[in-house]
Amino acid sequence: MSGPSDKEQRLESAFRQLPPAQQDMVLEFAEYLLERYGEELPPQEPLWIARPDDESVVGAIKRLRSSYPMLDAQALLAETSELMSQHLTGGRDAEEVIDELENLFRIHFEKLQD
Repeated sequence: MSGPSDKEQRLESAFRQLPPAQQDMVLEFAEYLLERYGEELPPQEPLWIARPDDESVVGAIKRLRSSYPMLDAQALLAETSELMSQHLTGGRDAEEVIDELENLFRIHFEKLQD
């Protein structure tokens, strides 16, 4: 993991040199800018959504995308499409495919953490 950027270091240095009252003003202004222009970041941990009984493969993909909002759906597209195809045209059991989808999303999440 990389250290603070040049901008972060400059900001911290300037912040430390200010009197406490002005530090409070900088913090209030930064919070205002964050509220107005900041982007909401996806959660860094999976949102564990329970697997319903008799879930379809499409439903599982939707559930897993909701459970792992931090993952890039495009990065998973080829693999999820392949598993979906194996189920629809190859006759693979839905439960087996869903198990593999859950494993696929977990692996991508673990890679993201590294």
